[in-house]
Amino acid sequence: MEMRKSRILETMKAGKVAKSIKINLSDPRVIEIAAMCGFDAIWLDMEHVPTDWRTIEEGIRAAKVYDVDTVVRIEKGSYSDYIRPLEADAAGIIVPHLMSLKEAKDIVKTTKFHPLGLRPADGGNADGAYCMIDFTSYIQEANKNRFVCVQVEDVEVMADLEKIVELDGIDMILFGPGDYSQSLGKPGVMNNPELERVRKVIADVCRKYNKFAATLGKPADYKKLVDMGYSFINIGADVIGLSNYYTQIIRDCE
Repeated sequence: MEMRKSRILETMKAGKVAKSIKINLSDPRVIEIAAMCGFDAIWLDMEHVPTDWRTIEEGIRAAKVYDVDTVVRIEKGSYSDYIRPLEADAAGIIVPHLMSLKEAKDIVKTTKFHPLGLRPADGGNADGAYCMIDFTSYIQEANKNRFVCVQVEDVEVMADLEKIVELDGIDMILFGPGDYSQSLGKPGVMNNPELERVRKVIADVCRKYNKFAATLGKPADYKKLVDMGYSFINIGADVIGLSNYYTQIIRDCE
């Protein structure tokens, strides 16, 4: 038995763009609908959303029915908070607000198995097919078929950017424009030239070191971001879709 391959990684390695949607709601049926519509990835959130571990587990399972990946943005805490989504068979994790090269090295040590790191090993969960994958194969496949993404959304980390991207075990860099605009002292100003410059720098550095660049954007921005070099793009959220739909219904009835 082998570990399930990551649709996100397979898509990006083929030179295509993995399309993601962020899910804030806790009902796995919302994830099923998104998966049925053709997204490559479902973004589940534990940083800003009061999501418990059972909800994460059910969401991952709902997506896998349609061969769609999940990526979980963790809440920073103990090492268990970093590895539990992977053990539940998420394709990857997003670590928010990376602040230094040292933190990046610590993340690799926590989330990657030997020889890249010293992630605590179990194998008795969904990612290891409940101990039905040979232990050696399990740690090798996990390092190969699961990814670690760190989020750049603060000015301070840019000084270490190249060394972070170059680091073995960091697979993807996610640029967070919203919080980065705050870090620049101009919250919500998305056309700030410095914001655009940093967005391009991150894509260029990822290309230089053969890593994947990820970001968030609207459908209208999609082509520009692809042309810039981004290969993982989150282009929507369930709560935005519902609020837009409900608002339009009221308007249409007036």
